[in-house]
Amino acid sequence: MIVVVDNRELVTNGYKSLFGTEGVSSAGFGVDEFRDWVESASDNDLSAVEAFLLGDFPERGAFTRLVRSRSTAPMIALAEAKALTSTLDLFAAGIDDVVAKPVHVKEILARVGAIRRREVTIDRAKTTVDEICVFADGRDAEVAGQPMVLPRRERRILEYLVANKGRRVSKQQLFSAIYGIFDENVEENVIESHISKLRKKLKMRLGYDPVSSKRYLGYGIGV
Repeated sequence: MIVVVDNRELVTNGYKSLFGTEGVSSAGFGVDEFRDWVESASDNDLSAVEAFLLGDFPERGAFTRLVRSRSTAPMIALAEAKALTSTLDLFAAGIDDVVAKPVHVKEILARVGAIRRREVTIDRAKTTVDEICVFADGRDAEVAGQPMVLPRRERRILEYLVANKGRRVSKQQLFSAIYGIFDENVEENVIESHISKLRKKLKMRLGYDPVSSKRYLGYGIGV
């Protein structure tokens, strides 16, 4: 989920629509609303955020410190016009990247991926469970030694399950990770459809289903 912060609803709604066309869930906040949410949100909710996109508002420097106290997700600032002094101030405050408008959402997503790759160390670059290997830098997962190209949401589910290997995660946790915690237009049960498709593909490649499920307990890999 991408979180967009700007006091102008035209901006937040516009980016939500554009991210939606790329199959990426997002949520829009006004500045005060965002501050309240970051301070009170659970760690589980914050872990669902892939990046923060901050519009042009005066409090951005202070906001970066607030966000960084709760999350390590990339922060990208949108600038109406780039100015050296303000750009340096944003970097000094902890912003990961500054992008001048207009900018295509595909470029924003590419920048988010680049930031994540820089932050990943070699030891943390991949996580393996038996014959499944997922990467933290956006690469396709490898299953039985070969890349497996998956739709974005199925890949995100696999990454989330492997990241939580050895324990079960609920359908609600998966929904939050894939669709975000504010998407009221999607039924939570759609996760079952994504998981069903993913399990069939993994079984075809591996010869067995690596995902176990328990009623009321959730789904898991390596459990």
